[in-house]
Amino acid sequence: MSASERIQESIKRSSWIRKMFEQGGQMKEKYGAENVFDFSLGNPNLEPPERFNEVLGKLVKDTVPGRHGYMPNAGYVETRQAVADYLNTYNRARFSPNEIVMTVGAGGALNVVLKTILNPGEEVIIPSPYFVEYNFYLDNHQGVPRIVPTKPDFSIDFDAISEAITEKTRAVLINSPNNPTGKVYGEGELNRLSDILSNYSEQFGQPIYLISDEPYRKIVYDGVTVPSVFNAYNESFVVTSFSKDLSLPGERIGYLAANPDISDKDIVIAGLVLCNRCLGYVNAPALMQRAIPYLLDESVDISLYEKKRDMLYNGLSSFGYDIVKPEGTFYLFPRTPIEDDVAFVSELLKEKILAVPGSGFGGPGHFRIAYCVSDEVIEGALPGFEKVMKEY
Repeated sequence: MSASERIQESIKRSSWIRKMFEQGGQMKEKYGAENVFDFSLGNPNLEPPERFNEVLGKLVKDTVPGRHGYMPNAGYVETRQAVADYLNTYNRARFSPNEIVMTVGAGGALNVVLKTILNPGEEVIIPSPYFVEYNFYLDNHQGVPRIVPTKPDFSIDFDAISEAITEKTRAVLINSPNNPTGKVYGEGELNRLSDILSNYSEQFGQPIYLISDEPYRKIVYDGVTVPSVFNAYNESFVVTSFSKDLSLPGERIGYLAANPDISDKDIVIAGLVLCNRCLGYVNAPALMQRAIPYLLDESVDISLYEKKRDMLYNGLSSFGYDIVKPEGTFYLFPRTPIEDDVAFVSELLKEKILAVPGSGFGGPGHFRIAYCVSDEVIEGALPGFEKVMKEY
């Protein structure tokens, strides 16, 4: 047998996002790319800020010896200091380079955190809908996902969180702004979640961690701000990347930050640094690490994503789709007019529209639209969205 039974089973459960993306490639070959409206993959269509090109050009010309050699396992000290300084601009806790680990994207960061904190069989609570790759990340480290529902507007259901907590609970993993819903958890929600976790941590005699996955932190609209989990709860980590706000998904650069006031900080930090190495990442890419200190205040033009959101939200709402207006990210998560979201997405395919069933995110009865696409794709797809809705 060429692959393990475990991996074969994982392949069967693998991401709907990739399945739709691959199907889109086949359709584009058959019908022409301009005739297919692909909303399947959250691959930013905006180019990185011009500042990135300027910085990269200077770094590439830097011929100082050793620039492409190994660095400390946590990353370049100067890069971690820059990240710490940035975090200090909006957090009460004071960060130093010691609480920062540069990682191979947010996915790498999350795997490092999970490997550091989890014992086999321990559980991580995840509000749903959620990024389904979390299941695989937990499986990597013998962790168990405990999926809990959110409220109809995708806000946190605190009763569901409380009911899911047991002595096996090691962490709660949130994603804000959320993929796929665009929901941003407010300061009040984080404070209430902090109270719940503090109470159970005291009851069980060990911390229940709060992990916040935040690659969309800068992609928010309508004056919304993303409050800091560090200001709400000491036993906390943030994992993030520059894939979305700088449009650099292919460069695989991100970081994790541990709360400076986390319990047993020295051993936790030592574990994070060790896991960054022994997971096989070794280090985040050197060139990108050297670029990041110059780019922490940069982002793509968020107003362009806001325009795309409004085009789709207003259009689909006028056709009768039931949508919670997203506060951030570049996703919409409308309800499907029939219970079977897979069947509905298949109907959209007939209009050459590629979306992802909500079942793929633990949110059946919905579908996800990634609107990080050209305005022409949105405009071309709207008649098809209207036609399919009229059939129901």
